[in-house]
Amino acid sequence: MSHIFPRHTKQLPPVAVRGEGCYLYDDHDKQYLDASGGAAVSCLGHGDQTIINAVKAQLDKLAYAHTGFFTSEPAETLADLLIEHAPGNLDRVYLVSGGSEAMEAALKLARQYFVEKGEPKRGRLIARKQSYHGNTMGALSAGGNAWRRAQFGPLLIDMSHIDPCYEYRLKREDETPEAYGLRAANLLEEELLRVGPENVMAFAAEPVVGATVGALAPAPGYFKRIREICDQYGILLILDEVMCGMGRTGSLFACEQDGVAPDILCIAKGLGAGYQPIGAMLCSREIYETIEKGSGFFQHGHTYLGHPTAAAAGVAVVNAMLDRKLIPRVKTQGDKLMAALHAQFGQHSNVGDIRGRGLFQGIELVADRDTKAPFDPSRKIAPKIKQAAFDAGMICYPMSGTIDGQTGDHVLLAPPFIISDAQIDELVQKLAGAIDKALQH
Repeated sequence: MSHIFPRHTKQLPPVAVRGEGCYLYDDHDKQYLDASGGAAVSCLGHGDQTIINAVKAQLDKLAYAHTGFFTSEPAETLADLLIEHAPGNLDRVYLVSGGSEAMEAALKLARQYFVEKGEPKRGRLIARKQSYHGNTMGALSAGGNAWRRAQFGPLLIDMSHIDPCYEYRLKREDETPEAYGLRAANLLEEELLRVGPENVMAFAAEPVVGATVGALAPAPGYFKRIREICDQYGILLILDEVMCGMGRTGSLFACEQDGVAPDILCIAKGLGAGYQPIGAMLCSREIYETIEKGSGFFQHGHTYLGHPTAAAAGVAVVNAMLDRKLIPRVKTQGDKLMAALHAQFGQHSNVGDIRGRGLFQGIELVADRDTKAPFDPSRKIAPKIKQAAFDAGMICYPMSGTIDGQTGDHVLLAPPFIISDAQIDELVQKLAGAIDKALQH
């Protein structure tokens, strides 16, 4: 009998025993194509010996040293590497163990920044509906997914949530994408004026929304207008690239494609590629210097900050992406995946939208293609697709509640950057079979 507390007590998973490239194998030697990289984590695939050797080499030298006493060579190297390639004025790196920790650090830093600037009234965050920023209490409060928040409501911090930039659902027929992007961005200004700009510290958003909406990229010009509004009212822009960053959308940092740079940026998943748990919060020089010239002490911390072994994995992963020219490959293979999805599902009567960037793509399913009406949630379309794909030997990331946390279904795809043309074909065929099986039921 297992003593593991599983994610779902009525759905006990098989035992994973090994991984090779784009595949995982269970204890019965069944092969699974990892079409979502777990949760957009395994960007380099499984069993990458270069990364494994880097972790082993670090363990031979130093596994752990508490940052209350020491820094470490791999932590310093990783910080330098990230800042070398980071957009805008990002200048400092705070290494944590995952995405939720990175977002918690971002929220606390934003608040402390304004306290030390002498603007203590600024404590409110504005984020977006249908966003996901993590499962710790601050990050969950920032997130705007109703289903994830529901039972924890009494514990959550009061924050504002505006509509997402959701072109498929919210753009009017008489609008251009650019006009819609401007209208969607201006919702931030409306909310700022409603709650009082002097009370707001930051706006947080995912450049490309992942788990909750399925690779939802912004309309043209959206983030440039968001940046203008943040600057106009003196609030910080926090970009959550935990899922969409580190090369996943075709650039090392996802925001590069929208021509903006944030004041605070969070990364995780692809930073460690699954070889070690690691995340990072990057902040601007101005934010850092405000703390440095003030109290000098960021009142926050975790036991495993700057973990040397995790940092060594991060260095190896980022260098692998750059040295192997995997970021251009993401664009190339992403174009092939998008073309294959359109060929297979472009005329499917229950596929409403195919979207995404790079190797971060999603399919939104509908009961009626013309009206965009979603399936009744009682049909549990997303869980059925997940199970059917898994039975067929493929891991993908279907979710329900796409539209409002209650209705709508989508499938998120985030395969390893090393995926081959033949594996793209395998992915699309197995996904087609899983969708057909789920709809038949």
